[in-house]
Amino acid sequence: MLSSVLIANRGEIAVRVIRTAKRLGLRTIAVYSDADANAMHVKMADEAYPIGPAPARDSYLVIDRIISVAKQAMAEAIHPGYGFLSERAEFAEACAAAGIVFVGPPASAIRAMGLKDGAKALMQKAGVPVVPGYHGAMQDAKFLKEKAYEIGYPVLIKAVAGGGGKGMKRVDKAMDFEEALASAQREAQGAFGDPRVLIEKYVLSPRHIEIQVFGDTHGNVVHLFERDCSLQRRHQKVIEEAPAPGMPEAMRAAMGQAAVEAARAVGYVGAGTVEFIADGSAGLSPDKFWFMEMNTRLQVEHPVTEAITGQDLVEWQLRVASGERLPLLQDNLAINGHAVEARLYAEDPEKGFLPSTGKLHALEFGTADGVRIDTGVEEGAEVSPFYDPMIAKVIAHGATRDEALDRLGEALGGTVVAGPRTNVTFLKALTEADGFREGDFDTGFIDRNVEALGAVPQPMDARAAGYGVLKLIQNSIEKVEAFDAQGHAGPWSPLYADGFTLGATWSRSTRADLNGERVEARLNWSPAGPNVRLEGAESVSVPLVGEFKGFGPMGGFIFGDDIFPDDVRVIEAGDRVFVIRNGRQTEVRAFDPLDVDLDHLDGGGSVKAPMHGKVVQVFVEPGQQVEKGDRIAVIEAMKMEHTLVAPTGGTVTMVAVLAGEQVAEGAPVAAIEAAEEQGKAA
Repeated sequence: MLSSVLIANRGEIAVRVIRTAKRLGLRTIAVYSDADANAMHVKMADEAYPIGPAPARDSYLVIDRIISVAKQAMAEAIHPGYGFLSERAEFAEACAAAGIVFVGPPASAIRAMGLKDGAKALMQKAGVPVVPGYHGAMQDAKFLKEKAYEIGYPVLIKAVAGGGGKGMKRVDKAMDFEEALASAQREAQGAFGDPRVLIEKYVLSPRHIEIQVFGDTHGNVVHLFERDCSLQRRHQKVIEEAPAPGMPEAMRAAMGQAAVEAARAVGYVGAGTVEFIADGSAGLSPDKFWFMEMNTRLQVEHPVTEAITGQDLVEWQLRVASGERLPLLQDNLAINGHAVEARLYAEDPEKGFLPSTGKLHALEFGTADGVRIDTGVEEGAEVSPFYDPMIAKVIAHGATRDEALDRLGEALGGTVVAGPRTNVTFLKALTEADGFREGDFDTGFIDRNVEALGAVPQPMDARAAGYGVLKLIQNSIEKVEAFDAQGHAGPWSPLYADGFTLGATWSRSTRADLNGERVEARLNWSPAGPNVRLEGAESVSVPLVGEFKGFGPMGGFIFGDDIFPDDVRVIEAGDRVFVIRNGRQTEVRAFDPLDVDLDHLDGGGSVKAPMHGKVVQVFVEPGQQVEKGDRIAVIEAMKMEHTLVAPTGGTVTMVAVLAGEQVAEGAPVAAIEAAEEQGKAA
């Protein structure tokens, strides 16, 4: 067995590898960027070394720096995790040249399978069915558009290098091809340093099914069954499960054998995943699946395979890297029960799943039988704009699929996150969604049901806002004990001095920001209890469950602990209060008169950065005429591009950014004077 391992990664996968490595007795070595100096994986490792600034290209992607740290720490091996350098053949070669064991496949296998076009050609030669398309070297835009026409719309444009949905665009009409191609190429260049793409037919009613394979240096190759990753959004996996619902045994055997042969064809060693697309329009069938690509690394969703097989795949990786044989051969592997995994992200489903950053003021994971949490962050940590916004993976195992989904839903329902917005309520809705529960779904399920799943703008939760206002007012005024030694209000209590008598109403008004919107709020407290009226809305009651003890002389109110109902969590963070109710977060902040409301200053023509990120392109300049919906700029955040469009037609009066600049969430990007405003001025 190896004696030490450096983990060339961050977040939950670094934590995951460290835990298994420590259990096996290995010395663990972490690396970290400036943004990760206080990260969980840094604290957990036996040793940790800085490797550069926050951007991955200046730290986690710098091969020479990581090799240098490995030598300094006398690491015997390097585990690349997933993402970053895990599928870079030159990194595997650099490890070998430095005499360091690379916990992964040989560089030749990474090269053979790392580029989608070459991998498809190899599979075609081996007789494995592949999706129809163009996988050649020609990258001229006009030529690729012609190929798309020949293949027939809809088509997928896919980056030749990498994965994770980066550089992947579905195109339904020829008129949209050029813009989608340019965007895919930019994403591919930014994420993988390679702008090349391929074009392939988009399979209708597609099921994304992958096979976990493992090989050792003694010629043994096995598969550990399949995972269904069809529940996706923008080609990013959302919920994964194993085994695949509705999978016939004949198809499982055929796909498993095809995956093993694919691994053998390139002399594969270690953990890998062979991904297939299947036509699910009439149920899964052994003659309706096609090879898509091979990921030459451990996958994010590997825990569901661990759950149904009872194996630790990271342990398998470390044992194989140590030169040992596979712990089990094919006949010794079996499926036990069902497992599902949900990816908990810092993103806002109600705003198009925009990434959300900031401090985790509260982080509590729900519990249930058979539930496992894989995370790389803890309460008080920052969700950075520089990396993938995953907070955790929530994995549930049960005897049946229904039991696993029930347990997953229970754990998600008990999860509390305050600070960045998350997709937790969206994930819970998925676990309960008709169609998905019955196993009747494909990769388009989320897009077709986005409104039913709540991933659209929702009205403010007035009751949650009411609790936040109540807490804000309580914190803003002096509270004086109003009781005698026995806890009873006496005749000289300030309660009476404040003028509160039977039938009277106590009131306080305040101005507050509710989820960024400024409102007037009034708290009224009568003998029947408190209620809050928000500007432009009816009063809403805010029932309390604790004991109310009275009012102080300055108008403060006093009550015992645990006053809020079970479905409400109130979390204080400086001048802000976060109220979590039914999984949704409502932020209530004291009004700051020094804030400038740009939206009202420019008549609603302000274009602001919806998240922290890098400006990739700017399409307008001052004086330019635009129509509503025209592109203003493209911002890249957390590895994905987001296009900002004109909220109104008119004249661009200001452009505040340049391509290449970093911008903060809410920063002005451009301003547009609406056409009707111009008419008034004239």
